[in-house]
Amino acid sequence: MNVTRHFSDTRTPEGRVRFLLAPDRVQLVAEGKGWQHQSNHPSLEDAATFLAVVPQIPQCLYEQTLGDLERQMAFEGAA
Repeated sequence: MNVTRHFSDTRTPEGRVRFLLAPDRVQLVAEGKGWQHQSNHPSLEDAATFLAVVPQIPQCLYEQTLGDLERQMAFEGAA
């Protein structure tokens, strides 16, 4: 059974960024007013790195997303 789960979900007034984990990939889903992005990556690190080159991502959304991602990774590592 292929189960996809939300790993991180960041929302700001400028948009939303989600990292979805599947057994064989990480899906990066981002959206905001008038734009959408969706891509697949082999790892969470690759998806987070790729986020930096998505042209529609405003700086504040990017920074908030990385902060949320770091907190979630720390939480998952502590479990």
